[in-house]
Amino acid sequence: MASALEDPILIRNFKGHKDAVTSVAFSPNTKALATSSLDRYLMIWNLRPNSKAFRFAGHMEGVTSVEFSPDGQLLASASQDRTARLWIPCVHGESTPLKGHTASVRSVNFSHDGQYLVTASNDKLVKVWSIYTQTVLFTLFQHTHWVRCAKYSPDGRLIVSCSEDKSVKIWDVRNRICVDNIIDCDGFANYVDFSPDGTCIACAGSDHTVKIWDIRTNKLLQNHQVHRAAINYTAFHPSGNYLITASTDGTIKIIDLLGGRLLYTLHGHEVSCC
Repeated sequence: MASALEDPILIRNFKGHKDAVTSVAFSPNTKALATSSLDRYLMIWNLRPNSKAFRFAGHMEGVTSVEFSPDGQLLASASQDRTARLWIPCVHGESTPLKGHTASVRSVNFSHDGQYLVTASNDKLVKVWSIYTQTVLFTLFQHTHWVRCAKYSPDGRLIVSCSEDKSVKIWDVRNRICVDNIIDCDGFANYVDFSPDGTCIACAGSDHTVKIWDIRTNKLLQNHQVHRAAINYTAFHPSGNYLITASTDGTIKIIDLLGGRLLYTLHGHEVSCC
Protein backbone atom coordinates (compact mmCIF):
# COMPACT_ATOMS: atom_id res chain seq x y z
CA MET A 1 0.00 0.00 0.00
CA ALA A 2 1.13 3.57 -0.63
CA SER A 3 2.66 5.28 2.37
CA ALA A 4 1.72 8.86 1.40
CA LEU A 5 -1.25 10.51 3.01
CA GLU A 6 -2.66 11.57 -0.35
CA ASP A 7 -4.99 9.37 -2.37
CA PRO A 8 -3.47 7.15 -5.06
CA ILE A 9 -3.67 8.66 -8.54
CA LEU A 10 -5.38 7.44 -11.70
CA ILE A 11 -2.72 6.15 -14.08
CA ARG A 12 -4.76 4.65 -16.92
CA ASN A 13 -8.28 4.82 -18.35
CA PHE A 14 -9.79 2.05 -20.51
CA LYS A 15 -12.50 2.92 -23.04
CA GLY A 16 -14.16 0.38 -25.32
CA HIS A 17 -17.48 -0.74 -23.90
CA LYS A 18 -20.70 0.89 -25.08
CA ASP A 19 -22.73 0.35 -21.91
CA ALA A 20 -22.17 0.07 -18.16
CA VAL A 21 -19.17 -2.02 -17.07
CA THR A 22 -20.34 -4.62 -14.57
CA SER A 23 -17.18 -6.45 -13.51
CA VAL A 24 -13.38 -6.33 -13.74
CA ALA A 25 -10.82 -9.05 -13.08
CA PHE A 26 -7.02 -9.18 -13.25
CA SER A 27 -5.35 -12.22 -14.77
CA PRO A 28 -3.32 -14.24 -12.23
CA ASN A 29 -0.06 -12.86 -13.66
CA THR A 30 -1.55 -9.30 -13.54
CA LYS A 31 -0.55 -8.71 -17.18
CA ALA A 32 -4.15 -8.46 -18.42
CA LEU A 33 -7.49 -7.13 -17.27
CA ALA A 34 -10.87 -8.62 -18.21
CA THR A 35 -14.04 -6.53 -18.17
CA SER A 36 -17.71 -7.36 -18.68
CA SER A 37 -20.49 -5.03 -19.73
CA LEU A 38 -24.19 -4.69 -20.35
CA ASP A 39 -23.23 -4.17 -24.01
CA ARG A 40 -23.05 -8.02 -24.19
CA TYR A 41 -19.28 -8.14 -24.65
CA LEU A 42 -16.22 -9.19 -22.70
CA MET A 43 -12.97 -7.35 -23.25
CA ILE A 44 -9.43 -8.32 -22.36
CA TRP A 45 -7.00 -5.46 -22.02
CA ASN A 46 -3.25 -6.00 -22.21
CA LEU A 47 -1.74 -3.84 -19.49
CA ARG A 48 1.39 -3.10 -21.49
CA PRO A 49 1.34 0.40 -23.01
CA ASN A 50 0.02 0.74 -26.57
CA SER A 51 -1.26 -2.83 -26.67
CA LYS A 52 -4.48 -3.91 -28.37
CA ALA A 53 -7.59 -5.00 -26.50
CA PHE A 54 -9.71 -7.98 -27.56
CA ARG A 55 -13.51 -7.97 -27.62
CA PHE A 56 -15.30 -11.32 -27.17
CA ALA A 57 -18.86 -11.89 -28.39
CA GLY A 58 -21.07 -14.82 -27.43
CA HIS A 59 -23.63 -13.74 -24.88
CA MET A 60 -27.02 -12.63 -26.20
CA GLU A 61 -27.69 -10.17 -23.36
CA GLY A 62 -25.70 -8.09 -20.87
CA VAL A 63 -22.70 -9.69 -19.17
CA THR A 64 -22.81 -9.35 -15.38
CA SER A 65 -19.62 -10.98 -14.11
CA VAL A 66 -16.20 -12.14 -15.31
CA GLU A 67 -13.32 -14.02 -13.67
CA PHE A 68 -10.06 -15.71 -14.69
CA SER A 69 -9.37 -19.27 -13.60
CA PRO A 70 -6.52 -19.59 -11.06
CA ASP A 71 -4.07 -20.73 -13.77
CA GLY A 72 -5.23 -18.03 -16.20
CA GLN A 73 -6.05 -20.55 -18.92
CA LEU A 74 -9.82 -19.97 -18.80
CA LEU A 75 -12.22 -17.09 -18.33
CA ALA A 76 -15.73 -17.48 -16.93
CA SER A 77 -18.60 -15.07 -17.48
CA ALA A 78 -22.21 -14.70 -16.34
CA SER A 79 -25.01 -13.11 -18.32
CA GLN A 80 -28.57 -11.91 -18.31
CA ASP A 81 -29.14 -14.43 -21.13
CA ARG A 82 -29.42 -17.11 -18.38
CA THR A 83 -26.06 -18.71 -19.18
CA ALA A 84 -22.52 -18.73 -17.93
CA ARG A 85 -19.70 -19.22 -20.42
CA LEU A 86 -16.19 -20.61 -20.32
CA TRP A 87 -13.75 -18.84 -22.62
CA ILE A 88 -10.23 -19.48 -23.83
CA PRO A 89 -8.67 -16.01 -23.42
CA CYS A 90 -6.89 -15.89 -26.78
CA VAL A 91 -7.34 -13.93 -30.00
CA HIS A 92 -10.20 -16.11 -31.27
CA GLY A 93 -12.18 -16.00 -28.01
CA GLU A 94 -13.70 -19.48 -28.26
CA SER A 95 -16.37 -20.19 -25.63
CA THR A 96 -18.71 -22.88 -24.35
CA PRO A 97 -22.09 -22.04 -22.77
CA LEU A 98 -23.11 -23.51 -19.41
CA LYS A 99 -26.89 -23.88 -19.49
CA GLY A 100 -28.93 -24.71 -16.42
CA HIS A 101 -30.26 -21.52 -14.85
CA THR A 102 -33.72 -20.23 -15.74
CA ALA A 103 -33.06 -16.53 -15.09
CA SER A 104 -30.19 -14.02 -15.25
CA VAL A 105 -26.88 -15.32 -13.92
CA ARG A 106 -25.33 -12.76 -11.57
CA SER A 107 -21.89 -14.09 -10.67
CA VAL A 108 -19.22 -16.67 -11.47
CA ASN A 109 -16.37 -17.85 -9.25
CA PHE A 110 -13.74 -20.58 -9.67
CA SER A 111 -12.69 -22.88 -6.86
CA HIS A 112 -9.08 -22.41 -5.74
CA ASP A 113 -7.94 -25.52 -7.65
CA GLY A 114 -9.75 -24.39 -10.80
CA GLN A 115 -11.75 -27.62 -11.09
CA TYR A 116 -15.15 -26.15 -10.25
CA LEU A 117 -17.24 -23.07 -10.92
CA VAL A 118 -20.04 -21.69 -8.76
CA THR A 119 -22.79 -19.52 -10.25
CA ALA A 120 -25.52 -17.40 -8.65
CA SER A 121 -28.75 -16.50 -10.39
CA ASN A 122 -32.03 -14.63 -10.26
CA ASP A 123 -33.72 -18.05 -10.32
CA LYS A 124 -32.87 -18.12 -6.57
CA LEU A 125 -30.37 -20.95 -7.10
CA VAL A 126 -26.66 -21.51 -6.65
CA LYS A 127 -25.12 -24.09 -8.98
CA VAL A 128 -21.76 -25.84 -8.89
CA TRP A 129 -20.26 -26.94 -12.22
CA SER A 130 -17.46 -29.29 -13.20
CA ILE A 131 -14.96 -27.49 -15.42
CA TYR A 132 -13.83 -30.82 -16.90
CA THR A 133 -17.28 -32.07 -17.94
CA GLN A 134 -18.90 -28.61 -18.17
CA THR A 135 -22.01 -29.93 -16.44
CA VAL A 136 -23.88 -29.14 -13.22
CA LEU A 137 -22.70 -31.21 -10.28
CA PHE A 138 -25.29 -30.00 -7.78
CA THR A 139 -27.66 -27.15 -6.94
CA LEU A 140 -28.04 -25.28 -3.65
CA PHE A 141 -31.56 -24.01 -3.03
CA GLN A 142 -32.72 -22.27 0.12
CA HIS A 143 -32.75 -18.64 -0.94
CA THR A 144 -36.21 -17.13 -1.45
CA HIS A 145 -35.19 -14.22 -3.70
CA TRP A 146 -32.60 -13.41 -6.37
CA VAL A 147 -29.09 -14.60 -5.50
CA ARG A 148 -26.63 -11.79 -6.15
CA CYS A 149 -23.29 -13.53 -5.61
CA ALA A 150 -21.68 -16.84 -4.63
CA LYS A 151 -18.01 -17.40 -3.77
CA TYR A 152 -15.77 -20.30 -2.78
CA SER A 153 -13.75 -20.19 0.42
CA PRO A 154 -9.96 -20.25 -0.06
CA ASP A 155 -9.78 -23.94 0.94
CA GLY A 156 -12.74 -24.88 -1.26
CA ARG A 157 -14.72 -26.46 1.57
CA LEU A 158 -17.35 -23.72 1.84
CA ILE A 159 -19.43 -21.52 -0.43
CA VAL A 160 -20.93 -18.21 0.66
CA SER A 161 -23.96 -16.77 -1.13
CA CYS A 162 -25.95 -13.57 -0.70
CA SER A 163 -29.47 -12.83 -1.81
CA GLU A 164 -32.08 -10.11 -1.97
CA ASP A 165 -33.94 -12.17 0.67
CA LYS A 166 -31.52 -10.34 3.07
CA SER A 167 -29.69 -13.53 3.99
CA VAL A 168 -26.08 -14.60 3.62
CA LYS A 169 -25.72 -18.37 3.64
CA ILE A 170 -22.66 -20.53 4.27
CA TRP A 171 -22.75 -23.90 2.52
CA ASP A 172 -20.76 -27.07 3.21
CA VAL A 173 -19.59 -28.17 -0.25
CA ARG A 174 -18.98 -31.81 0.63
CA ASN A 175 -22.37 -32.36 2.28
CA ARG A 176 -24.17 -29.81 0.09
CA ILE A 177 -26.05 -28.29 3.01
CA CYS A 178 -26.44 -24.83 4.53
CA VAL A 179 -24.42 -24.72 7.76
CA ASP A 180 -24.93 -21.07 8.72
CA ASN A 181 -27.36 -18.30 7.95
CA ILE A 182 -26.72 -14.59 8.56
CA ILE A 183 -29.78 -12.33 8.42
CA ASP A 184 -29.27 -8.58 7.92
CA CYS A 185 -32.44 -6.59 8.55
CA ASP A 186 -30.89 -3.34 7.29
CA GLY A 187 -30.61 -4.38 3.66
CA PHE A 188 -29.31 -7.13 1.40
CA ALA A 189 -25.76 -7.87 0.32
CA ASN A 190 -24.89 -7.22 -3.33
CA TYR A 191 -21.56 -9.01 -3.10
CA VAL A 192 -19.59 -11.18 -0.68
CA ASP A 193 -15.95 -12.16 -0.35
CA PHE A 194 -13.96 -14.47 1.92
CA SER A 195 -10.95 -13.19 3.83
CA PRO A 196 -7.68 -14.84 2.71
CA ASP A 197 -7.64 -17.09 5.82
CA GLY A 198 -11.28 -18.09 5.29
CA THR A 199 -12.44 -17.09 8.77
CA CYS A 200 -14.37 -13.94 7.81
CA ILE A 201 -16.61 -12.65 5.05
CA ALA A 202 -17.17 -9.12 3.80
CA CYS A 203 -20.69 -8.16 2.68
CA ALA A 204 -21.22 -5.19 0.35
CA GLY A 205 -24.63 -3.82 1.24
CA SER A 206 -27.53 -2.13 -0.49
CA ASP A 207 -27.77 -0.05 2.69
CA HIS A 208 -24.48 1.75 1.81
CA THR A 209 -22.46 -0.28 4.36
CA VAL A 210 -19.79 -2.96 4.19
CA LYS A 211 -19.81 -5.44 7.06
CA ILE A 212 -17.20 -7.95 8.22
CA TRP A 213 -18.54 -11.14 9.83
CA ASP A 214 -16.62 -13.86 11.65
CA ILE A 215 -18.20 -17.05 10.28
CA ARG A 216 -16.82 -19.13 13.18
CA THR A 217 -18.88 -17.21 15.74
CA ASN A 218 -21.49 -15.58 13.49
CA LYS A 219 -20.40 -12.27 15.02
CA LEU A 220 -20.35 -8.87 13.30
CA LEU A 221 -16.77 -7.60 13.66
CA GLN A 222 -16.85 -4.31 11.72
CA ASN A 223 -19.49 -2.14 10.08
CA HIS A 224 -18.22 0.63 7.80
CA GLN A 225 -20.53 3.37 6.55
CA VAL A 226 -18.22 5.09 4.09
CA HIS A 227 -20.36 5.35 0.92
CA ARG A 228 -23.34 7.52 -0.05
CA ALA A 229 -25.02 4.80 -2.14
CA ALA A 230 -25.24 1.02 -2.49
CA ILE A 231 -21.96 -0.89 -2.49
CA ASN A 232 -21.69 -3.22 -5.47
CA TYR A 233 -18.35 -4.92 -4.91
CA THR A 234 -15.84 -5.67 -2.18
CA ALA A 235 -12.58 -7.61 -1.96
CA PHE A 236 -9.90 -8.30 0.64
CA HIS A 237 -6.26 -7.43 0.08
CA PRO A 238 -4.15 -10.65 -0.01
CA SER A 239 -2.75 -9.74 3.43
CA GLY A 240 -6.27 -9.58 4.87
CA ASN A 241 -5.45 -6.18 6.38
CA TYR A 242 -7.26 -4.02 3.84
CA LEU A 243 -10.62 -4.04 2.08
CA ILE A 244 -11.61 -2.36 -1.17
CA THR A 245 -15.19 -1.35 -1.99
CA ALA A 246 -16.90 0.04 -5.10
CA SER A 247 -20.18 1.93 -4.97
CA THR A 248 -22.94 3.41 -7.06
CA ASP A 249 -21.80 6.78 -5.65
CA GLY A 250 -18.93 6.62 -8.17
CA THR A 251 -16.12 6.13 -5.65
CA ILE A 252 -13.82 3.34 -4.58
CA LYS A 253 -12.79 3.14 -0.94
CA ILE A 254 -9.82 1.39 0.68
CA ILE A 255 -10.39 0.50 4.33
CA ASP A 256 -7.69 -0.29 6.88
CA LEU A 257 -9.17 -3.24 8.76
CA LEU A 258 -6.50 -3.30 11.47
CA GLY A 259 -7.17 0.34 12.33
CA GLY A 260 -10.88 0.13 11.51
CA ARG A 261 -10.73 3.32 9.43
CA LEU A 262 -11.13 4.65 5.92
CA LEU A 263 -7.70 4.93 4.32
CA TYR A 264 -8.30 6.21 0.78
CA THR A 265 -11.12 7.42 -1.46
CA LEU A 266 -10.55 6.99 -5.20
CA HIS A 267 -12.40 9.19 -7.67
CA GLY A 268 -12.55 9.12 -11.45
CA HIS A 269 -15.81 7.45 -12.44
CA GLU A 270 -18.72 9.57 -13.58
CA VAL A 271 -22.18 8.93 -12.13
CA SER A 272 -25.51 10.35 -13.19
CA CYS A 273 -27.11 9.84 -9.79
CA CYS A 274 -26.53 8.22 -6.39
